Amino acid sequence: MELKNIYFVGAGGIGMANLVRYYLANKLNVAGYDRTPSDLTRALSEEGAQIVYDDIADLIPVEFRNPKDTLVVYTPAIPNDNNILVYFRANGFEIIKRAALLGKITLHSKGICIAGSHGKTTTSSMVAHLLHSSPIGCNAFLGGILRNYDSNLLLSATSPYSVIEADEYDRSFHHLSPHIAVVTSTDPDHLDIYGNEENYLESFAHFTSLINPGGFLLMHTGMKLIPRVNDGVEIFSYSSSEEGDYHASNIRHKSGHLFFDFVAPDTTITDIELGVPIDINIDNAVAAIAIAHRLGVDNDTIRQAMLSFLGAKRRFEIWLRQEEENGKVLIDDYAHSPNEVKASIASVKALYPNRKLSVIFQPHLYTRTRDFAPEFAEALSTADEVILCEIYPARELPIPGVTSEIILNDIKNADKTLCQRKDLLDLIKNRNFDILMTLGAADINVLLEDIKEILLTK
Repeated sequence: MELKNIYFVGAGGIGMANLVRYYLANKLNVAGYDRTPSDLTRALSEEGAQIVYDDIADLIPVEFRNPKDTLVVYTPAIPNDNNILVYFRANGFEIIKRAALLGKITLHSKGICIAGSHGKTTTSSMVAHLLHSSPIGCNAFLGGILRNYDSNLLLSATSPYSVIEADEYDRSFHHLSPHIAVVTSTDPDHLDIYGNEENYLESFAHFTSLINPGGFLLMHTGMKLIPRVNDGVEIFSYSSSEEGDYHASNIRHKSGHLFFDFVAPDTTITDIELGVPIDINIDNAVAAIAIAHRLGVDNDTIRQAMLSFLGAKRRFEIWLRQEEENGKVLIDDYAHSPNEVKASIASVKALYPNRKLSVIFQPHLYTRTRDFAPEFAEALSTADEVILCEIYPARELPIPGVTSEIILNDIKNADKTLCQRKDLLDLIKNRNFDILMTLGAADINVLLEDIKEILLTK
């Protein structure tokens, strides 16, 4: 195929948008469909993509109707009866998933692929920022909008490296051909796809088998995963404790700042300060610095980049932090698995000891709630106050008997309230909060501006 045009079905998804931008930057014609307009789709339109919001095949531009020069890319979230997708299938177009397109990119570059049930967005963003801050550079396809660049795509005309967030959902990461792979965690998730933990771990083992000879695998310590690598692939371990080939030591908090020393087999980099000063980022930073160090980024650049790293939007994003003593604080985090929730709460408590932490949690997916309700309850019990909204269904239909109440009932040692999302702002107006954190992968983030304004007027 002489590729001239790419049509993205589901163009507004965070993982699709960076590919839209990548191919626009490479001077291809790009069009697409998404169900609803958003800030992201509007930005893509301004950058040159032709985006429509009605599922009508007649709206496909004329230049995208030739299967000889048009590739069609879609996400698993798109239903099979989508009219635009049906048109392309009926007319002989090459149609591939987003993950397969990323796989094509890794075939023609040195892919740095970050996988894991949690931590992969922050770790891949850190790797991208470290390399982009050095002469090495990279192309990066990120699962979040990196606040340093207000984008989920970084470009380099000269770098051989591509940083890719390797998503295990629907076994998407099996399309990749990594040069370097990181596995941050393998806590069971997406059991609607995998069925059980054994299948989930096997999927990660298969991912490690895709690393090209001469590459390397970096794994967090303590995982159940048994890697399966090709001859010539080196395996290293890492952690935020003093374990692993790469690890952190001398961790210290000073007046809201977080420092540690990075220890590698061949060197120590002292006094690294995290720009996003939370304990859960130490693990991510150790992995990212290990890759940068191995690729030749110098110590001073590593220090400067880690200090200037602002994180991805919705990854421990601080919306309000009044500097006076006991000033109000509002933090949003995408944490949507029990371990992520627990780690986020622990990080806030480490930053603000002896202050009351209130958490608003919006569960994401019926299946995830069903499979991990006791673990969510245990994690949320470490907060001082919990407000639970109804489950955000995303791609799923309701499951009888699965509601937020099955989490609420098991929460111990914390004040707890069930609140419909539509009533949340009124609840906030009528209560006083000290430290307030919103958690979850759903759409609670669209309320954050209003929540911030309420807190500032109280």
